[in-house]
Amino acid sequence: MPLTMRRLRLKTVWLAVFPFLWMASPDMTSLSLGAGLALPGLWIRGWSAGTIYKDKKVAMTGPYALTRNPLYLGSFYIGLGVALAGGQWFWSLAFLAFYVAIYSKTMEEEVRHLTELFPDVYGEYASSVPMFFPRITSWSSRNEMDFGGFCWSQYHRNKEWEASVGVISVFMVLCAKFVWAL
Repeated sequence: MPLTMRRLRLKTVWLAVFPFLWMASPDMTSLSLGAGLALPGLWIRGWSAGTIYKDKKVAMTGPYALTRNPLYLGSFYIGLGVALAGGQWFWSLAFLAFYVAIYSKTMEEEVRHLTELFPDVYGEYASSVPMFFPRITSWSSRNEMDFGGFCWSQYHRNKEWEASVGVISVFMVLCAKFVWAL
């Protein structure tokens, strides 16, 4: 089975989790700063997952009206938040290097894939909505604000709850390490 970018991302994260947790030395500041980034990241990912219908249509509402890759933006906040929560600067730098190396390629592949699937729609959307950093106002081909489109069943279908369980679990271990060290 070929190693896709998605599988590479997941395998790398899982390989790093245990050394990260072992080496972590969280304090109140690192936990607060990390949670302050990870929680909005979970919210962004959740909103995005409840809006997207993968490979069926181009998601252009909700967070997709602000950035073409809100799931990856949410992942960025989560990853950096978790890394900072661990209290070791090495992990934050390692995460940033990993993110740039892996997610830049992932986003490029996604552009190619969506352009092939939706040649008439995706071009206009991509020319109007930034790839990563969100725009201040939403985009709509109908020139109206559209932040809707969220559906709980789609959120569950996209299995986004798994990200929440993972992040909460990591923070529980980090909090336990912090309390244990007191």
